[in-house]
Amino acid sequence: MKTLRPLLIAVLFVALCGAAISANAADTNTVKLKPYTLKTCVVSGDKLGEMGDPFVYAYKDREIKFCCKGCVKDFKKEPAKYIKLIEEGEAKAKKAKSGAAPSTATDSK
Repeated sequence: MKTLRPLLIAVLFVALCGAAISANAADTNTVKLKPYTLKTCVVSGDKLGEMGDPFVYAYKDREIKFCCKGCVKDFKKEPAKYIKLIEEGEAKAKKAKSGAAPSTATDSK
């Protein structure tokens, strides 16, 4: 009986820790990341997919795609710089997509 009690406590402890870890893992998988909408690598400027599948990296609340894993190292050195470039690229693409209507001035004779 003296041997059974510590064994039972150890089994309960492991079960509770496992449940806590799996609950935490489930919470992190449900975080919705802002998708990366650019067609090029923010670090190198290369078109995504030219060197194989893009390397996908999660940074804070965003998904970032790189042409290769090596670009992640450069990104990590100056993330604010590259986030700013991503935001500028997204704004430019959104502006182009909304189609700033060209001027249609006509001469009246």
